[in-house]
Amino acid sequence: MATVKKVKIVIAGEGGQGVQSIGELLAEAAFQAGRQALYIPNFGVEQRGGVSIAFVQIAADGAIGAPKFQKADLLTVLSKRAAERTKGYLKPGSIYLYDESAVQAPTIADQAIGIQGYETVAPEGFAKMVGTAAGSPPEPPTAAAIRTVGIPAAQIAKTELTPRVFNIIILGAMVRMLDILSPDQVKAAITTKFAEKFRQNPELETLNYKAFEQGLALGLERELSSSER
Repeated sequence: MATVKKVKIVIAGEGGQGVQSIGELLAEAAFQAGRQALYIPNFGVEQRGGVSIAFVQIAADGAIGAPKFQKADLLTVLSKRAAERTKGYLKPGSIYLYDESAVQAPTIADQAIGIQGYETVAPEGFAKMVGTAAGSPPEPPTAAAIRTVGIPAAQIAKTELTPRVFNIIILGAMVRMLDILSPDQVKAAITTKFAEKFRQNPELETLNYKAFEQGLALGLERELSSSER
């Protein structure tokens, strides 16, 4: 039996950074492209500002077997705490994509405190995409077998676009790193998922597409830089 080529992805960040939307968009893009995909959300309910994690698998052809996996081909981390929580998913050959902006991760708003607030809405639904205070990015792993890629997504979103599209910049870079879905396929998924929001606010549509293109460009720039080393 031929081995099915598939990619295993972990995305992790603070509640409010749009982690789950990235996972949903990747799975939706794969589905629309006729590929099998599996997306599993994981967010803590035990504390304010819990780490939000998304697990995604995409098959280049054929079917996906087990829903769970131990190691990731791509690990994307958006905060120090998320980096610490998910470092066990790294393996030789993994791509480690992280936000290198010196911007503090957001925290959950007060109305989300308590179990009731978490029962129907993921924690990230209550918080901001990008923090307002200065901070420090996650420390990338030093192992030579791990390919590290840092992009200033939060800083770009905050100063050039809007904090609301921070995760779409990250998504664009991931698409470039993965090379399993085309930009047009993912852009179509963005259009589908946010159709109503875009209808109500055409400016937000423009900003999302700009953010996605910015992420693609950053991913390509880092990819070329790493190949020249």
